Amino acid sequence: MLARLRFPLESSRGRSYPEPEHPYRNAFQRDRDRVIHSRAFRRLEAKTQVFAPGLSDHFRNRLTHTIEVAQIARTLAGVLELDEVLTEALALAHDIGHPPFAHAGEEELNRQMARFGERFEHNLHALRIVESFEQRYARFPGLNLTFEVREGMVKHSRDFGPGEQPEVERFLPGLRPPLEAQLIDLADEVAYNSADLDDAFSAGLATGDDVAACVPQYRAIHETIENQFPGATARERFHEVLRRLIDVLVSGLIEGTAGRAREAGVANAEEVRLFPGRLAAFTPEAAETSRALKSFLYRNVYSSAALGEDRNQSMALIGGLFQFFLDRPDCLPPQYREQALAEPAHRVVCDYIAGMTDGFLRRTYEQMIGPAAAR
Repeated sequence: MLARLRFPLESSRGRSYPEPEHPYRNAFQRDRDRVIHSRAFRRLEAKTQVFAPGLSDHFRNRLTHTIEVAQIARTLAGVLELDEVLTEALALAHDIGHPPFAHAGEEELNRQMARFGERFEHNLHALRIVESFEQRYARFPGLNLTFEVREGMVKHSRDFGPGEQPEVERFLPGLRPPLEAQLIDLADEVAYNSADLDDAFSAGLATGDDVAACVPQYRAIHETIENQFPGATARERFHEVLRRLIDVLVSGLIEGTAGRAREAGVANAEEVRLFPGRLAAFTPEAAETSRALKSFLYRNVYSSAALGEDRNQSMALIGGLFQFFLDRPDCLPPQYREQALAEPAHRVVCDYIAGMTDGFLRRTYEQMIGPAAAR
């Protein structure tokens, strides 16, 4: 397929701190393993994806979502003949900068930082994690990941031009990331569209008929399954439709990316960087299906009253704890008090809260402020 566009490992810009090569793992394999062994990766297990765990033990959390993204991304890379390990490393790292309480947490931290003319963005926080906060090695700060993995972490979901983001100016602004990195955002889209639909079904917020009424591609598959398995339970039929829907989206992403690359006429990984637009893409049909799914989920799930109350409570906890530590920085853990000597207090408080799990944030709130509202 696209083997000519595979990022050549020998062209890597390397690590910030040179290290001897490993006898049987290449640089991207070591990056993948360092991400997996990081504390930030483990904490994803206790961070909400969409649904809080109180309703069911079967909902995705941020870690299980990450595993699903990695599985889809590696399948894509394998079929397209790109670097599977680089793709996997990027998929596993793509969400480690997420704060507690899913997107509500990111929104609230961004709102708090806006008071000081700054912002919170989980991709940039992920870069701070791997370059500074994860201290596992005596010879260098952070995980010392390769340039390409760090570049992919900040560019996988959007490009930026020279001068737009000073904090990441060193990551080739104005150029596209390798095709392996371009796949991550769309693999993420496939994963969360299908998984959030599955969890919404389990939560009783959506039925197969509801989705079929709004998503034409789903409806076509739904009708086929209804005729093929009339005696199956509603749950069994729903999952039959869902797995075929994932195939449709993944196949559409493979075909769309291969087609875009052919039309672009790019010959190698360097030309991928220089191309004025991204090459990873769905076919038009798969893109429309993905848009329809996102629209359905936004109207019927993300904006639902069931999630709205939980979202408001989560944002209140983060906002309250943020202000508490701004007023009482002496209550921060020792390493963050030291960090506050060199950086503004609001930046340090943001970093501390962003690294918390849902449960740790609640416990800290109750310890520092008092009992939180019932959830």
